[in-house]
Amino acid sequence: MTFPSDPPTDAASPVATQRRAWATLVITGLIIGTAFIAVYVGLQRSPQPSRLPIAVVSERLADTAQAGFGSSVAVTEVASVADGETMVRHGDAVAVLGATSPTTLTLDYAGASGLSESGAARQLAAGLAEKAGATIQENDIVPLATYDSRGLSAFYVVFGVTLSSFVLAQGLTAATAKVRLRHRLVAMGGFAVAIGVIAATVAGPIYGSLTAPFPLLALSLILLSAASAFTTKALGAWLGPAGIALAVLTLTTIGNATSGATIGIDLLPAWAQAISAKLPPGAAVRAVNNFGYFDGAHTVAPLAILATWFLAGLGFVLLRQRTAKRRPLTAEPVSLGHDASGRRPVGEDGVESVQGA
Repeated sequence: MTFPSDPPTDAASPVATQRRAWATLVITGLIIGTAFIAVYVGLQRSPQPSRLPIAVVSERLADTAQAGFGSSVAVTEVASVADGETMVRHGDAVAVLGATSPTTLTLDYAGASGLSESGAARQLAAGLAEKAGATIQENDIVPLATYDSRGLSAFYVVFGVTLSSFVLAQGLTAATAKVRLRHRLVAMGGFAVAIGVIAATVAGPIYGSLTAPFPLLALSLILLSAASAFTTKALGAWLGPAGIALAVLTLTTIGNATSGATIGIDLLPAWAQAISAKLPPGAAVRAVNNFGYFDGAHTVAPLAILATWFLAGLGFVLLRQRTAKRRPLTAEPVSLGHDASGRRPVGEDGVESVQGA
């Protein structure tokens, strides 16, 4: 039953479209879509090696290789093939180049470095051998897993964990009036553990695509999820919709495109190399691959980067809560969505009346 004093119903009061509301969403979508296509397709156009790390046996061959390769390769002189192989197995070099005779070169490389990097090393070595009139013998001493023949499993797993964590954080940011802050934080933390374990189980023991020890693989993916979700939450809390868009560009677009999983880090342009390992997807790819193929070498830095993004995101969310609680609330006319005092309802985090934390 309705009375003349009742507020008009939705049917009697159609929604008035605000141009800014839809225009902002359309422009944001265009920017994200354009950036996604431009970055992914742009990086695939013509990747060129830049200071690709290769170990070379003997001073004479090292000088010849450096002269022949130029800035494409960073040559490290080693005393023996065994020393070079140690570097390759620990991820310090993509390949080791040696000579068994004046007319025969050997190249021991790590296929696990990725098809782009190992392929570049093989192509450069073949070119050098051709110029010298020599033959080359190749040997993949750190091959990719049997069920990861193209070396893309790490990319898809990292992309999936990043995307799902972003979607969760975005949804929780929009639910500030319905879910308390501490419950949102617990949800993101619990989700990080769950998705990390699930992803590690599927890609590891079930499919055999990622060869890292299960606990270390799960830890890397848990930290990736936490870093992605809490970073998205923090950006949304401080910047609103613009923060969510920034999270998309930083994490799912630029972060995954420059991770080094589809194009080796040494084949990326300078700007991409500079940020690759510093973003969560790039750090996660390095942790997963180093644990799986390179005896866990150089994994402290990527795990530390993931933990830093997670803790920084959590810190900024909590800081937003504190600053919002201190902000005085202005009285507003009583209407749907306000309490009897004329103020917007405020949750325990004190942020619902300002911007969702």
